[in-house]
Amino acid sequence: MGATLAQITALLFSAAILLMGNGLQSTLLPLRAQIQTFSTVDIGILGSAYYSGFAAGCFFAPYLVRRVGHIRCFAAMVAIASTAPLAHSLFPLPGLWWVVRAISGFCLAALFMIIESWLHEKASNENRGVVFSTYTIINLTVMTLGQLMINLYPPGSYALFALASMLVSLAAVPLALTKASAPAPIQTVKIRLFYLFSLSPIGAVGALLVGAQQGAFWSMAPVFAERIGLNTFFITLFMSLTVLGGALGQWPLGRLSDRLDRRHVLIGAAALAAAIGIAIRFNTPTIGHGILIFAVLYGITSFPLYSICAAHMNDHVKDGGFVEASSGLLLLFAGGAVAGPLIVAPLMWYFNPYALFSFTAAAQTLLVLFALYRLRARASVPEDMRSRFVDALRDSATVTAFTPEDGQGEEIQAEVSHEEDEPPVSPAEEEPESTPASAEGTNESAGEPEKS
Repeated sequence: MGATLAQITALLFSAAILLMGNGLQSTLLPLRAQIQTFSTVDIGILGSAYYSGFAAGCFFAPYLVRRVGHIRCFAAMVAIASTAPLAHSLFPLPGLWWVVRAISGFCLAALFMIIESWLHEKASNENRGVVFSTYTIINLTVMTLGQLMINLYPPGSYALFALASMLVSLAAVPLALTKASAPAPIQTVKIRLFYLFSLSPIGAVGALLVGAQQGAFWSMAPVFAERIGLNTFFITLFMSLTVLGGALGQWPLGRLSDRLDRRHVLIGAAALAAAIGIAIRFNTPTIGHGILIFAVLYGITSFPLYSICAAHMNDHVKDGGFVEASSGLLLLFAGGAVAGPLIVAPLMWYFNPYALFSFTAAAQTLLVLFALYRLRARASVPEDMRSRFVDALRDSATVTAFTPEDGQGEEIQAEVSHEEDEPPVSPAEEEPESTPASAEGTNESAGEPEKS
């Protein structure tokens, strides 16, 4: 393990600095947009533009990596991404901000893809879980620090944008100076969304609904916090405590889902998240800064939902299909994250800022109702046939390159055991009451570069 850490230290430092700069931007931009008198709908489109660019980066970044190599591509994406905060500061125009934010999303997808493919190659099957757990902890910690940096200067000043640009630029230094050898070309995989839906309807629908809820939250929560009267310090606390709550909730809920039917855990967590959203919706005027407690509880219950959906999907995937499954879930999540801000922003404009949590509660309630319906349609997976939650957590934190279902050309195709002409029918779907879902395959997914 020591030798592995020595090879990935530079990667982890680059990821930490990059995520710190990105965490600063994610909260700063909605706040600055309000100072510039952008409309609520303008801010919603801004959030949607980021996720659109991120999804595009998953499609097209591998071509850039294969053309110029990992380090050169990383340096190029950092150079472009570091100009984004400066452009936001110098040109406060909604249309331009949308374009710049989409470009930023593209660059971040490419940068995460490079870092995480490198981590996958340097890690072994024995220590891969430890490596990606360390990476996840770093992600959550530095994102929180980045958000808290907003308190260093007024949001209306140029200084915070300059600081974000500096952080993103500095992310190139550790990786550019590393002696570690570059990894093999990034794998891509074809996606068959209807096939994935047939394997695990809850996994597919859950990824879409969770994406809509989280896309709406990340894009509009700073606007919500500002509109209910929180100052900059408490806005950053609200966002940071939600992230920390998400970190606290991952392991207990994940381990519980390893022991029980994951659908029961998913239903319970989503129902609690919806209840907390409703409590925020109706009680915020009377609880004041007690909203911070609700922020922690909301993070604990809502942030692990995607990883549970990914674990449930892995329970039904055949050997060799984990890359396709995790990539498909990422695409569904991104689609939901694009739609979420576009739906909730007009609601917040027409009604009030509390519409944000009315929307998230509605999405989580839909997930609960769909999961309850699926409980009657399919038997649970026996405990000894379930994938480990730690693998799903790793997958849900990893960006995988993907191509459309009919994508051909120069892509390096990941090994997928399903043939293109294989009918997308699950044995457990045909005989829900008598045939256990575990008949669909084993679930040891260690070692593959997968993806939330």
